[in-house]
Amino acid sequence: MPSSLHTRVALPPCDITRLDATALSAAIHSKAYSCTEVMQAYLKRIDAVNPTYNAIISLKNESELLVEAKVHDELLAAGKSKGWLHGTPQAIKDLSITAGIPTIKGSPLLQKNVPAEDALMVQRMKTAGAIIIGKTNVPEFGLGSNTFNSVFGATKNAFDVSKTAGGSSGGAAVALATHMLPVADGSDFMGSLRNPAGWNNIYGMRPSQGRVPMWPSGNVWTAQLSTEGPMARTVKDLARLLAVQAGFDTRTPLAIATPFDLTQALKPLEESEIKSIRILWLGDLNGYLPMEDGITSICEHGLQAISDKGFKIDTLASHGQLGFQPDLVWEAWLVWRKALVGSDMAAYLAMPNGRALMKPEALAEHDASLGLTSAQFVSASVLRSSFYQAMYKLLERYDAIALPSAQVWPFDINMRYPTEIVTAKGTVQMDTYHRWMEATIYATFAGLPCISVPVGFSQSHTGRGLPMGLQLIGKPQGDAELLRLAALF
Repeated sequence: MPSSLHTRVALPPCDITRLDATALSAAIHSKAYSCTEVMQAYLKRIDAVNPTYNAIISLKNESELLVEAKVHDELLAAGKSKGWLHGTPQAIKDLSITAGIPTIKGSPLLQKNVPAEDALMVQRMKTAGAIIIGKTNVPEFGLGSNTFNSVFGATKNAFDVSKTAGGSSGGAAVALATHMLPVADGSDFMGSLRNPAGWNNIYGMRPSQGRVPMWPSGNVWTAQLSTEGPMARTVKDLARLLAVQAGFDTRTPLAIATPFDLTQALKPLEESEIKSIRILWLGDLNGYLPMEDGITSICEHGLQAISDKGFKIDTLASHGQLGFQPDLVWEAWLVWRKALVGSDMAAYLAMPNGRALMKPEALAEHDASLGLTSAQFVSASVLRSSFYQAMYKLLERYDAIALPSAQVWPFDINMRYPTEIVTAKGTVQMDTYHRWMEATIYATFAGLPCISVPVGFSQSHTGRGLPMGLQLIGKPQGDAELLRLAALF
């Protein structure tokens, strides 16, 4: 699919902002660069680039940030380091609460919301030495894989400013791709880490459900479709940030108690291991998932490029091989989504002018949930359980399951969402505002780790074209092994 003429800021990163996070951390700890110099470089980069892309919002005062950087320099001078992120500027996705920094979630209902505490994941990043400089832009309440809202506006794609950045971690992805951040946090319900990563040529990881516990939370038992996770320009950085974010917390009973093994995650695959790897390529699920032209072929090209290293790729022969019916999984997914999102929106609708100030898609989610019964939810939960067993059986035979990270290329920035997908065989109408992201539900619904890896760009007569990602779904709680596999890309 050719892209329109793309526009990009003609400003290369400086030496500091060009570094990946692992190299930046080493430079800070060796005192090749001071934390103050790092902060100044990133603030200068943001000042030059962010007006074009609108990825970073609620930026803190420069003088305040330089004071924080100086404190981190003084700690290093005294021989003390907080950790891997010591002195590293970070902007937090604007769905996670941050002490003293507005958490608006893209909603006019929350414009005055300044939390008194940090989310658990933010606390962990601060403990590891991160300096929180502001937030990254999101869709309203994180709904819809298109980062725009009525408070801050739209975030533009890093490779074509006429296109969407994806979402809901769109601001984070673009800030990374344009070197305004060295790494970034995101969160994922229906591809919110994977879709913008693929569309901005970076890595985004949805960890195993419970690997990165979310706190505070009013629902620690059934709200298990969303998870926070890392985004990065390299797999090594992705693994290191996950190590910072991960870990059991007694307030979240469904969190994974087994520690994340960073040493294993960073260990390169040996030749003998590579030759034993088997990946199942789902493609478009034999025509079930409508996809725009060129998406499956560019993902297949990316897979073929690394299969030359020696591992085996099997192609889906039939739906019977899956062990589940995709249409029934979608229906069960809708029940879970309506139940969880609908209840979340109910709290905001109770606020003054809640219905008048809420975007139509969020209202539709809430209103669709009102007719759900407990019997429907239990039935969907039973089907979800059988779906997990089917995925588990597949992953007994395969090391990963692969499929595209999105079913369409990045679309026009002024479009709210695709209402149809034009495939090679015809046009398929979308029956919900998020149906075009159905390819992302399988990792989420099974609670499995999944990484979006960049695989290339669309064909274009006017430039490089638009990026696309490939999802790699790993074994249950196999985050470290999945990272090792992703490093081959």
